[in-house]
Amino acid sequence: MTTRVRDVMSAHITSVEPMTSVTRAAWLMREQNVGDVLVAYDCDLFGVLTDRDIVLRGVAEGHDPEATTVGSLCTRPPLVTLDPDDTTGHAVELMRKHAVRRLPVVEHGGCPVGVVSLGDLAAEEDPHSALADISRATPTH
Repeated sequence: MTTRVRDVMSAHITSVEPMTSVTRAAWLMREQNVGDVLVAYDCDLFGVLTDRDIVLRGVAEGHDPEATTVGSLCTRPPLVTLDPDDTTGHAVELMRKHAVRRLPVVEHGGCPVGVVSLGDLAAEEDPHSALADISRATPTH
């Protein structure tokens, strides 16, 4: 039986508007224990901001996180996304092809409904792998 993205994705998404400060986005990531936030206006996906984006595009380039907006640092369209009915195999292919660890899941019309991560896929495809164990571990912060 083929596993669908909807069966493994995290449906609890954290999103912010493009004008949100990087500091606020980082705080939300910590509070929600996630490595990314979706940047959106209602159901219009504007981009994705990851913890890596904050470090490489923000801190490493000397941007003030209070004065810098997520819209200026996030990965912007065209974004690679998944449909909830896509297979997990397709998700793996897209992650491999685009060298990403997380993909937004959007329904028809582009409305974000979740995020699927490399850890989600590892837990589904190989539940005894080290990556699956790490993904299920309780946060230490």
